[in-house]
Amino acid sequence: MSEALLALGGNVGDSRAILDRAVAMLCDGITVKLLARSSDYRTPPWGDTDQAPFVNLCIAVETTLAPLALLARAHDVERALGRDRAQERRWGPRTADIDVLAYDDLTLDTPDLTLPHPRLFERAFVLVPLAEIVPDRVIAGRRIGEAVKAIGISDIDRLLPR
Repeated sequence: MSEALLALGGNVGDSRAILDRAVAMLCDGITVKLLARSSDYRTPPWGDTDQAPFVNLCIAVETTLAPLALLARAHDVERALGRDRAQERRWGPRTADIDVLAYDDLTLDTPDLTLPHPRLFERAFVLVPLAEIVPDRVIAGRRIGEAVKAIGISDIDRLLPR
């Protein structure tokens, strides 16, 4: 079994319910087992800022799937929840976005997947929930709990449990 970290987000529809469903669809308890889930966070849009705020969260999973198979499963879940990557604008609104951030300590650079995620340390909407569940995890030589301190997080709001 390998351990992977994933980031989930969305801003179309009832994002919290959609992301709950995404986690349930990803984590079957057999090939992908949920180890930890962060709180939900309301975050400003990144990249394309002319859109509604997002809800973001991170999960840690244990998996028997290889990295590209895990990414394919994530994309299957996105499609099942209404995402059509071919019809959307880059960094635009979406029902569900699922990124594989890290997979064990693997470094990978393929056309479909780069690990660790190349923009991980630029994105407060990823670092804040990730630091909640794995603050001591070291990725690319950086401790997540320390990396979150080096980025602006004042516009990230932890949402109360439902």
